[in-house]
Amino acid sequence: MPVVEAVDLAKSFGETQALRGLDLTVERATVLAVLGPNGAGKTTAVRILTTLVRPDSGHATIDGIDVVAEPARVRARIGLTGQYAAVDERLTGRENLELIGRFFRQSGGRARERATELLTGFDLVDAGDRVVKGYSGGMRRRLDIAMSLVARPKVLFLDEPTTGLDPRSRLAMWELIESLVAEGTTTMLTTQYLDEADRLADSIVVVDHGTVIARGTPQELKDRLGGHTVTVDLLPGAGPETPAAVVAALAPHRTAGPVRHSDRHRVVVSVRADTTTPDVVHDLDAAGLVVADVTVERPTLDDVFMGLTGHGASENELTTENGTGTRTGTRSKNKTKTSSGAKP
Repeated sequence: MPVVEAVDLAKSFGETQALRGLDLTVERATVLAVLGPNGAGKTTAVRILTTLVRPDSGHATIDGIDVVAEPARVRARIGLTGQYAAVDERLTGRENLELIGRFFRQSGGRARERATELLTGFDLVDAGDRVVKGYSGGMRRRLDIAMSLVARPKVLFLDEPTTGLDPRSRLAMWELIESLVAEGTTTMLTTQYLDEADRLADSIVVVDHGTVIARGTPQELKDRLGGHTVTVDLLPGAGPETPAAVVAALAPHRTAGPVRHSDRHRVVVSVRADTTTPDVVHDLDAAGLVVADVTVERPTLDDVFMGLTGHGASENELTTENGTGTRTGTRSKNKTKTSSGAKP
C-alpha cells in the first residue's frame, strides 16, 4: 500500500477550480515531486493531504488513514513545511524547537534533548541560542524543516522548500532532503524548479490546471520526447542559407516535428536518441559546412514540460488557489504551522 494516496481529488474556491480529479501515490521512503507552475493546484493538493482543507470530492489516505474521516490520526504521522518559513522570530532556534516539542506533550527534558539533536543534525548548533530574527534565509529554512521533524513523522510534505533561497542554500537544502530520505522519510515535494525535481525525485507527477498530465521517473519523462537535442552554433557572418543547409544535413537523424530554433547564429533541432556528436560532425563535414560548435544533449525536464503543456514552467501568471486573491501557502504573522508532524 502506498504511504500517500490521492484518488480523483477535486476542490474549488468559488468559481476557481483548483483541482480537477487529481490522482497521485507516494511509495515508502521515496520522494515524489509534484511539478507545475504557480496556480496548477500543487499547494491545494498538499493542504488536502495534510488535513488543512477538505476536498469537494475524491479520497485521500496517509499510511492507510483517511484524511477526512480521521484527521487527528493523520496529523500524528505527518510533517509539513510550507512555502514560507513559519518560525517565531522573537525566539531562539532552540526555543522554537522546544516549543513544538511541548506542543506534542514531550517533557521539558525530552523537548530539550530533541531540540539539541535537531540543531546538531541541521548544522545549527552555533546559532541555536541566537534569536531567529538574525538568521539567514537558508538557516530559517533548515530550522523550519527541523521543526516539522520534532515528532519524527513518517511522511514529510515540503511545499516549494527552496523558494527564495540563494544557489548555495538551495544545494544545502537538497543535500538535507536527500539525507532525510536515506533515513527512511517518505517525502512529497512540490516545486517549480525542474532541476530540483530532477535531482531529488524518485518519481514525478506533472500538474497543470488542477490535473495530472504526466507521471513517471525523471528519465521516463525525458524519454517521452523520443530523442536528443542538437545545437549547432554558426560562425559569425554565416550566410542566410546556412541554417537551412544545417537542417538538411541533419535530416537523416531528425525526429518528426518542426525545427525548434533557427536563426543566423544558432540552429536547434530534435534528433533520434541514438545520435552522437561524431555523427553530427560527420554529416556537417560531408555537407561542406564549417560551424563554431556542436552540442548533443538529452532532453531536460524543462523540455518535457514545454512539450506537455506548450509553455515553460515559469511562464504562467501567478493565480490564486484559494479564491481570495492571496497566494496559497502564505502565512499570516500569527499563524502556526503544522507538523507531525503537523504542528498544532
